[in-house]
Amino acid sequence: MKVAGGQAEDGIVIGNTYDKYGTRNPIARRMVEGFESALSGLVAKVKPATIHEVGCGEGYWVMRWLGQAIDARGTDFSTQVIAMAKENARGRDMDPGRFAVRSIYEVTPDRDSADLIVCCEVMEHLEEPQKAMQALQRIVTSDLILSVPREPLWRILNLARGKYVSALGNTPGHLQHWSQRGIVSLASQFFDVAEILSPLPWTMLHCKSKNRR
Repeated sequence: MKVAGGQAEDGIVIGNTYDKYGTRNPIARRMVEGFESALSGLVAKVKPATIHEVGCGEGYWVMRWLGQAIDARGTDFSTQVIAMAKENARGRDMDPGRFAVRSIYEVTPDRDSADLIVCCEVMEHLEEPQKAMQALQRIVTSDLILSVPREPLWRILNLARGKYVSALGNTPGHLQHWSQRGIVSLASQFFDVAEILSPLPWTMLHCKSKNRR
Protein backbone atom coordinates (compact mmCIF):
# COMPACT_ATOMS: atom_id res chain seq x y z
CA MET A 1 0.00 0.00 0.00
CA LYS A 2 1.33 3.42 -0.95
CA VAL A 3 1.67 5.87 1.96
CA ALA A 4 2.64 9.52 2.14
CA GLY A 5 5.67 8.90 4.36
CA GLY A 6 5.84 12.36 5.87
CA GLN A 7 5.17 14.38 2.71
CA ALA A 8 3.61 17.82 3.11
CA GLU A 9 1.09 19.77 1.08
CA ASP A 10 0.63 23.51 1.58
CA GLY A 11 2.88 23.19 4.62
CA ILE A 12 0.69 20.50 6.21
CA VAL A 13 1.92 16.93 6.77
CA ILE A 14 -0.39 14.55 4.90
CA GLY A 15 -1.41 10.92 5.35
CA ASN A 16 0.67 8.50 7.40
CA THR A 17 4.31 9.18 8.21
CA TYR A 18 4.95 5.43 7.73
CA ASP A 19 2.97 2.29 6.89
CA LYS A 20 1.71 1.64 10.41
CA TYR A 21 -0.72 -1.04 9.23
CA GLY A 22 2.09 -2.94 7.53
CA THR A 23 4.74 -2.49 10.22
CA ARG A 24 6.73 -5.51 11.33
CA ASN A 25 7.90 -3.93 14.57
CA PRO A 26 6.27 -6.16 17.22
CA ILE A 27 5.54 -3.35 19.70
CA ALA A 28 4.10 -1.01 17.05
CA ARG A 29 2.17 -3.92 15.56
CA ARG A 30 0.54 -4.70 18.90
CA MET A 31 -0.52 -1.08 19.38
CA VAL A 32 -1.93 -0.83 15.86
CA GLU A 33 -3.82 -4.08 16.39
CA GLY A 34 -5.38 -2.54 19.51
CA PHE A 35 -6.49 0.47 17.46
CA GLU A 36 -7.87 -1.74 14.70
CA SER A 37 -9.76 -3.90 17.21
CA ALA A 38 -11.32 -0.87 18.91
CA LEU A 39 -12.40 0.77 15.63
CA SER A 40 -13.70 -2.45 14.11
CA GLY A 41 -15.64 -3.21 17.29
CA LEU A 42 -17.37 0.17 17.24
CA VAL A 43 -18.21 -0.13 13.54
CA ALA A 44 -19.68 -3.58 14.16
CA LYS A 45 -21.76 -2.16 16.99
CA VAL A 46 -23.16 0.66 14.81
CA LYS A 47 -23.86 -1.70 11.86
CA PRO A 48 -23.84 1.13 9.28
CA ALA A 49 -24.97 0.66 5.70
CA THR A 50 -22.92 3.71 4.69
CA ILE A 51 -19.66 5.18 6.05
CA HIS A 52 -17.93 8.43 5.20
CA GLU A 53 -14.37 8.71 6.50
CA VAL A 54 -13.39 12.36 6.83
CA GLY A 55 -9.61 12.59 6.61
CA CYS A 56 -9.24 9.18 4.96
CA GLY A 57 -5.56 9.53 4.09
CA GLU A 58 -4.35 6.81 1.76
CA GLY A 59 -7.67 4.95 1.99
CA TYR A 60 -6.80 1.94 4.16
CA TRP A 61 -10.06 1.86 6.14
CA VAL A 62 -12.38 2.77 3.26
CA MET A 63 -10.98 -0.12 1.25
CA ARG A 64 -11.27 -2.43 4.23
CA TRP A 65 -14.94 -1.53 4.68
CA LEU A 66 -15.60 -1.90 0.96
CA GLY A 67 -14.15 -5.38 1.28
CA GLN A 68 -16.77 -6.04 3.97
CA ALA A 69 -19.55 -4.95 1.57
CA ILE A 70 -20.14 -1.66 3.38
CA ASP A 71 -20.91 1.34 1.16
CA ALA A 72 -17.87 3.41 2.19
CA ARG A 73 -16.22 6.51 0.82
CA GLY A 74 -13.52 8.89 1.95
CA THR A 75 -12.43 12.50 1.67
CA ASP A 76 -9.23 14.35 2.52
CA PHE A 77 -8.01 17.91 1.98
CA SER A 78 -4.86 16.70 0.22
CA THR A 79 -4.85 16.18 -3.54
CA GLN A 80 -1.64 14.17 -3.16
CA VAL A 81 -2.98 11.75 -0.59
CA ILE A 82 -6.29 11.28 -2.45
CA ALA A 83 -4.26 10.43 -5.56
CA MET A 84 -2.52 7.76 -3.45
CA ALA A 85 -5.88 6.48 -2.18
CA LYS A 86 -7.16 6.20 -5.75
CA GLU A 87 -3.99 4.37 -6.79
CA ASN A 88 -4.32 2.00 -3.84
CA ALA A 89 -7.96 1.34 -4.77
CA ARG A 90 -7.09 0.57 -8.38
CA GLY A 91 -4.45 -1.87 -7.15
CA ARG A 92 -7.20 -3.75 -5.33
CA ASP A 93 -9.72 -3.55 -8.19
CA MET A 94 -11.85 -1.11 -6.22
CA ASP A 95 -13.54 2.06 -7.45
CA PRO A 96 -11.16 5.05 -7.18
CA GLY A 97 -14.24 7.26 -7.37
CA ARG A 98 -14.86 6.39 -3.73
CA PHE A 99 -12.27 9.04 -2.85
CA ALA A 100 -12.56 12.81 -3.25
CA VAL A 101 -10.57 15.91 -2.33
CA ARG A 102 -12.43 17.87 0.34
CA SER A 103 -11.40 19.71 3.50
CA ILE A 104 -13.16 18.80 6.74
CA TYR A 105 -14.27 22.44 6.90
CA GLU A 106 -16.07 22.10 3.55
CA VAL A 107 -18.30 19.08 4.19
CA THR A 108 -22.02 19.57 3.54
CA PRO A 109 -25.06 17.51 4.65
CA ASP A 110 -26.44 16.71 1.20
CA ARG A 111 -23.09 15.49 -0.14
CA ASP A 112 -21.29 14.08 2.88
CA SER A 113 -23.74 12.62 5.41
CA ALA A 114 -23.72 8.87 6.07
CA ASP A 115 -24.99 6.40 8.67
CA LEU A 116 -21.55 6.58 10.28
CA ILE A 117 -18.96 9.35 10.07
CA VAL A 118 -15.42 8.31 10.96
CA CYS A 119 -12.76 10.93 11.71
CA CYS A 120 -9.57 9.30 13.00
CA GLU A 121 -6.19 10.97 13.44
CA VAL A 122 -7.41 14.32 12.11
CA MET A 123 -8.14 16.66 15.00
CA GLU A 124 -4.51 16.84 16.11
CA HIS A 125 -3.56 18.31 12.71
CA LEU A 126 -6.06 21.17 12.67
CA GLU A 127 -5.58 24.84 13.44
CA GLU A 128 -9.32 25.25 14.08
CA PRO A 129 -10.66 22.14 15.86
CA GLN A 130 -13.83 23.91 17.03
CA LYS A 131 -14.68 24.84 13.44
CA ALA A 132 -13.99 21.25 12.39
CA MET A 133 -16.36 19.89 15.04
CA GLN A 134 -19.04 22.29 13.84
CA ALA A 135 -18.53 20.94 10.32
CA LEU A 136 -18.83 17.34 11.53
CA GLN A 137 -21.97 18.27 13.45
CA ARG A 138 -23.57 19.30 10.14
CA ILE A 139 -23.10 15.86 8.56
CA VAL A 140 -23.47 13.47 11.53
CA THR A 141 -27.07 12.27 11.47
CA SER A 142 -26.56 9.40 13.89
CA ASP A 143 -23.07 8.12 14.78
CA LEU A 144 -19.52 9.48 14.81
CA ILE A 145 -16.28 7.70 15.65
CA LEU A 146 -13.47 10.07 16.52
CA SER A 147 -9.90 9.26 17.55
CA VAL A 148 -6.78 11.20 18.48
CA PRO A 149 -3.34 10.35 19.89
CA ARG A 150 -3.50 10.42 23.69
CA GLU A 151 -1.17 13.04 25.10
CA PRO A 152 1.29 13.33 26.74
CA LEU A 153 1.63 9.54 26.43
CA TRP A 154 2.04 9.76 22.64
CA ARG A 155 5.08 12.01 22.86
CA ILE A 156 6.56 10.03 25.74
CA LEU A 157 6.40 6.85 23.66
CA ASN A 158 7.97 8.63 20.69
CA LEU A 159 10.87 9.75 22.89
CA ALA A 160 11.20 6.26 24.34
CA ARG A 161 11.84 4.92 20.83
CA GLY A 162 14.18 7.77 19.96
CA LYS A 163 11.82 9.52 17.55
CA TYR A 164 11.42 13.29 17.08
CA VAL A 165 13.73 14.01 20.02
CA SER A 166 14.46 17.59 18.95
CA ALA A 167 10.68 18.23 18.92
CA LEU A 168 10.26 16.65 22.37
CA GLY A 169 8.53 13.64 20.83
CA ASN A 170 5.98 15.61 18.81
CA THR A 171 5.03 13.83 15.58
CA PRO A 172 5.44 16.10 12.52
CA GLY A 173 2.19 17.87 11.74
CA HIS A 174 0.62 17.57 15.19
CA LEU A 175 -0.62 21.05 16.10
CA GLN A 176 -3.00 20.01 18.89
CA HIS A 177 -2.19 17.72 21.80
CA TRP A 178 -5.29 16.09 23.20
CA SER A 179 -5.51 14.54 26.63
CA GLN A 180 -8.44 12.18 27.01
CA ARG A 181 -10.24 14.76 29.13
CA GLY A 182 -9.55 17.47 26.56
CA ILE A 183 -10.96 15.64 23.53
CA VAL A 184 -14.00 14.43 25.50
CA SER A 185 -14.64 18.00 26.61
CA LEU A 186 -14.45 19.27 23.01
CA ALA A 187 -16.62 16.50 21.56
CA SER A 188 -19.23 16.92 24.32
CA GLN A 189 -19.90 20.48 23.16
CA PHE A 190 -21.25 19.13 19.87
CA PHE A 191 -22.24 15.48 20.43
CA ASP A 192 -23.38 13.03 23.08
CA VAL A 193 -20.34 10.93 23.96
CA ALA A 194 -21.68 7.37 24.22
CA GLU A 195 -18.45 5.46 24.74
CA ILE A 196 -14.78 6.19 25.45
CA LEU A 197 -12.12 3.65 24.47
CA SER A 198 -8.39 3.81 25.19
CA PRO A 199 -6.45 1.63 22.75
CA LEU A 200 -2.85 2.44 23.70
CA PRO A 201 -1.80 5.20 22.89
CA TRP A 202 -5.03 6.68 21.49
CA THR A 203 -8.37 7.98 22.71
CA MET A 204 -11.33 6.79 20.64
CA LEU A 205 -14.85 8.15 21.09
CA HIS A 206 -18.19 6.83 19.90
CA CYS A 207 -20.46 9.85 19.68
CA LYS A 208 -24.13 10.31 18.90
CA SER A 209 -25.80 13.27 17.25
CA LYS A 210 -27.58 15.48 19.76
CA ASN A 211 -30.32 15.93 17.11
CA ARG A 212 -30.89 12.26 16.31
CA ARG A 213 -34.48 11.10 16.22
